Amino acid sequence: MAKSESNKGFEYEDKLWQAADKLRGSMDSSEYKHVVLGLIFLKYVSDAFEARYQEVLKEEYADVEEKDEYAGNNVFWIPKVARWNEILRYANTPEIGKVIDIAMESIEKENPTLKGVLNKNYARPELEKTTLGELVTLFTNLEIGTDKAQEMDMLGRVYEYFLSKFASAEGKGGGEFYTPACIVKTLVEMIEPFEGRVYDPCCGSGGMFVQSSRFVKEHQGNINNVSIFGQERNPTTWKLAKMNLAIRRIDGNLGSHNADTFHEDLHKTLKADYILANPPFNVSDWGGDRLQGDRRWKYGEPPTGNANYAWLQHMLFHLSPENGVAGTVLANGSLSSDTSNEGTIRKKMIEQDVVDAIVAMPSQLFYATGIPCSLWIMRRTKNEKTTNKILFIDARNLGHMVDRKVRELSEEDIQKIAGTYRNWRKNENYEDIAGFCKSATKEEVEENNSVLTPGRYVGTEEVEDDGVPFEEKMAELTSKLSEQMKESERLDGEIKKVLGAIGYGI
Repeated sequence: MAKSESNKGFEYEDKLWQAADKLRGSMDSSEYKHVVLGLIFLKYVSDAFEARYQEVLKEEYADVEEKDEYAGNNVFWIPKVARWNEILRYANTPEIGKVIDIAMESIEKENPTLKGVLNKNYARPELEKTTLGELVTLFTNLEIGTDKAQEMDMLGRVYEYFLSKFASAEGKGGGEFYTPACIVKTLVEMIEPFEGRVYDPCCGSGGMFVQSSRFVKEHQGNINNVSIFGQERNPTTWKLAKMNLAIRRIDGNLGSHNADTFHEDLHKTLKADYILANPPFNVSDWGGDRLQGDRRWKYGEPPTGNANYAWLQHMLFHLSPENGVAGTVLANGSLSSDTSNEGTIRKKMIEQDVVDAIVAMPSQLFYATGIPCSLWIMRRTKNEKTTNKILFIDARNLGHMVDRKVRELSEEDIQKIAGTYRNWRKNENYEDIAGFCKSATKEEVEENNSVLTPGRYVGTEEVEDDGVPFEEKMAELTSKLSEQMKESERLDGEIKKVLGAIGYGI
């Protein structure tokens, strides 16, 4: 798989992956990702602790074994038994698994925010200890918790790279925790989460939050002005998200435990300034029959056999009514489905002007599914320039294949989409482009039975006029065709002569 922009130039990635991939032969792929990512996390917190430890040593009157010296610098306290140099001593012994388990347990005990998050099953028999020891030795040369490493986002790149590789290796199951970075970045560039409350109701491994924080830093913003809220149903994926935020030093509220967003909303009173989400597509067993009459269903009861419009309405419910904006990924079927009340819900959403933009995305962006998807941008209150209008973007022809199965958007592609949306919002330098974008009125959409498929509105790409009159083009084509037909007759005659000479009659 080709590396993303954020991973270019990092020399250890492939080597680390090859070492980690050795474990796959001894266990299920859904298990070995937690083994590897847990070990990366352990190396990180140990490196960060050691870097701070050396700083404290130089400070007069400071105590290197005083926890407050570390907590005040957003560094986890690491007991002696969990420090990497101690673990490395056992790398070539059969006890390495047990040593790592003890380290994980001690870290959780000393750091309550990590309670129940870390993997503590390295001593199990099916985990090959020689390979595990080799991985520990290899990770030893990777400095990922130092200030320099943080500045380069070294660990973040390794972690993100591994997540993408695990998703690719696992196929369908991998998409449960990983949204391709180019999709996340497109959403982030469109809604621009500079400051305020950012919410993801199905946060997976936390990729939306990582890209949001990266966006703030790249635009010289203050990450402390952003508050993170999230929720995740899958317990192991929730742990991945907790670790992902921890290694990025992002303070977020993902709840005290994993929970079903529909049936145990952990942020009931939240009104978010930004919502970013990639909910699972077309979920049929979401328990909608137990949520009839729920206050979130402002636009209509979502069908019990498909959660797509439950997700959309859940996001709108939690969106700030003033300047809140939501960006989400959904299967294309949600744009036009007219079954089980979905068409009625979509019509009401359009009538109440909460749909801001729709982007049809290229196929094959996901590791987990080939289902075509689109981006929805929603606002409860629009500006005067976009009121009663919806922007449609058809980006299906963008992107490039990075391997036989997966497509990726380039930075130029992302900026083309996001820039078009931003210009439309500001009414600056925007114009409809046949085959790519169209600003449609609410009335136009309603005339199309409230179908939101971009291709219906943007039309086909215009072919550039070469200035040659149609009559001249036809005369030239007719002349060429006549010449080619005569040549064909001549060749037929030659073939018949040759066949006749060798005794084959036609």
